[in-house]
Order: sequence, then structure tokens, then C-alpha cells
Amino acid sequence: MESGEPVTSSRRERVAQGPDVLFCYGTLQFDAVLKGLLGRIPARTPVSAPEWRAAALAGRVYPGLVAYSHGGSAPGVLLTDLTDGEWEILDAFEDDRYELREVVLSTGQRGWTYVWPGGDVLAEDWGAAAFEVQHLQAYADRCARIGPRLAAGLPKGE
Repeated sequence: MESGEPVTSSRRERVAQGPDVLFCYGTLQFDAVLKGLLGRIPARTPVSAPEWRAAALAGRVYPGLVAYSHGGSAPGVLLTDLTDGEWEILDAFEDDRYELREVVLSTGQRGWTYVWPGGDVLAEDWGAAAFEVQHLQAYADRCARIGPRLAAGLPKGE
């Protein structure tokens, strides 16, 4: 990728650009969620996003990535082999409030990620371990129900 400022892209523009890497800092880090949505677990590499944090969001079990200038870093994984169809599924799945943006990662490379634009952000960070214990099973079951609908181009239909 080119150097310079990270860019923001509409989801439709991003999908039209062809597959690239996706930084996942929340529920998409979990095998059961990916398997439910995509029918497989994509190749991935552990990585983090410096100057960002995975914030807990009011009334939601999933996090939002928000800028953080206090030296923090959001841990996650980089999905490296998504197909165009899988990008479309993930775009349809993600909350409409997310903005798809390119961020600089701890490896120095850039990756696309879903950034939370603000509002409903809590002071505490989202916890993957707590999510796994308290919500993962129900969340993964939901993903397994809606994944095939999204793959067929249908709405989530929750």
C-alpha cells in the first residue's frame, strides 16, 4: 500500500477495489463467528493497531474501534485471504454506523478496519475474554443463522 495518510472508504467503494487485508479487533477474531458468517476461517496473523482502542459500546456486546492518543494499542488479527464475496458478507453484517477505514498496524503495513464514528462509547475497553465467556455462543449461533442469508444477498433477517 502507498504511504501517506490512511483513507476512509465507503463500503461499496472498498468492495469494488478488490480484496485486501482486514484488521479485526472484536467479534471477528473468533473462529466460531467467522465460520458462522463465512463458512470457513480465513488465514490470519496476530497484529495490533497503535493509537486505537477497542472500546466497549453502550448496549452492545461488540466493540467499536476508536482513536486513542494515550499510547494504547488495540490487539487483533489481520485476515489476509478474504474473497470479494466474503467482503460483501462482512460489510452487510457490520453495523451501518461503522466507517470502513485504512489504519496503520503494528507491523507498519496498513489494513482496512471498521471504525466506530463516536457515540455510545464507554470509558472501558471491550474485553475479548469476557465476551467469550458471556456472549460468544449466542453470538456465534446468530452468525450461523444469518451467514447463509448474507451469502445469498438477503438482509440479515434477524
